[in-house]
Amino acid sequence: MKRLLTNKWFLTAVSLLIVLAVIILGSFPGSPLNNILKPVGNIVNPVQNAVKSTGNSISDFWVALTDGMAIRKQNEELRAEIAELQYQLNMREEAAIRYEELQEAFHIRETLSNYDIFGASVLSRESDEWFAVIRAGVGMSDGITLEQGQSLAVVDVRMNIIGRVIEVNEYDSNILPLLHEGFSISGKVNAVNGATFLIRGDASLKRDGLCLVTGISPDVIPSVGDEIVTSGDGGLFPQGIPIGVIESVDTSDELNITATLRPYSDIGDLNDIFILVPMEDMTEDSAISGDLNETQAAGS
Repeated sequence: MKRLLTNKWFLTAVSLLIVLAVIILGSFPGSPLNNILKPVGNIVNPVQNAVKSTGNSISDFWVALTDGMAIRKQNEELRAEIAELQYQLNMREEAAIRYEELQEAFHIRETLSNYDIFGASVLSRESDEWFAVIRAGVGMSDGITLEQGQSLAVVDVRMNIIGRVIEVNEYDSNILPLLHEGFSISGKVNAVNGATFLIRGDASLKRDGLCLVTGISPDVIPSVGDEIVTSGDGGLFPQGIPIGVIESVDTSDELNITATLRPYSDIGDLNDIFILVPMEDMTEDSAISGDLNETQAAGS
């Protein structure tokens, strides 16, 4: 201990600490050390001012840091509130659209009173090929059955043709859309005694969202802009359901006049579909009518 007290470096450090403590204490207003430091004020004041300036800088930095953290937190909270409000707005807009769609769905039921209408949401579409198969969330558990050789018409909420059911599973159904090259339907110009045609999917046209129209008579050629609806021939699709409009006509070959049709239904943007299932009495009437036609044909 005696050696430590005689060490000049130790004594110098202690002296500096004492001087620094006196200066710091003397910097406080009303400190009794102010009177002691007056004789050496010219020497001490610059040091005290430097200490005060350093302290103020540290204080200002800390205030700025805490204020910045508070502002950042407020910004995060505001962003979260804005996102929540945007989500609620989107949900309300979607609910309004769904309400309008349901209103139109009730119109389908009123128009097609001879059919049972099964509504469902679109679950998925095949990804390997455009519009290959659409899977909808309704199946045998909901009361839909598909007899061998039978098919069921499918429409959207505006009662435009989408396609036909080709398979019914327990909880879902597979739909072949009218853009698929395996799909065909008999259509007619939406007018009294309108000419009939065959509308089918075409591999080269479906990427443009178009169908091919064939079976056109040179005497009754459709015009661009003509509305085409189902003809009712074959009994699969009810008569008068909108299909689309004629977009172009090719008369370069009189023996094979063709046209292109743009469907009303946007198959790539479907959310809901409606499957038309003929009522039993209607099915029986169709079968009896078919038997009578066969009998008459055999008799003639």
